Amino acid sequence: MIRLRILGVTLLPITSLAACSDGPSFKAPPPDAPMATVRYQCQQNKTMVADYYDGKSGVAPDGRPIPGGRVVVQLSDGRKLSLPQTLSASGTRYADSSGTFVFWSKGDTAFVEEGPNQTVTYRDCVTRR
Repeated sequence: MIRLRILGVTLLPITSLAACSDGPSFKAPPPDAPMATVRYQCQQNKTMVADYYDGKSGVAPDGRPIPGGRVVVQLSDGRKLSLPQTLSASGTRYADSSGTFVFWSKGDTAFVEEGPNQTVTYRDCVTRR
């Protein structure tokens, strides 16, 4: 009799959890749809729209992680760039293959560096709400 009570108490939380799972199921976005679209307002009345995409991460032969995400950035000057995610110590970094165009984001902020001297061309960008 004691064993049945212990079993009943153990199964009660499990059956309660199962009853909670009858809600609408989560649907992943289509494979080519962005996970998020963020609009930024920057200094000098500049704007950016960033479409963030997830991707499969990997590992380099030397053991370093290889991020798999990418971003499509549309700048208020009319340019639109698709950039792969690269390694970053803080925030999220996306860069072209030459490293002369870099889009950084962290939390609700972002900025763009361009050229061989990494001049900040879109600065103090904040998410528009």
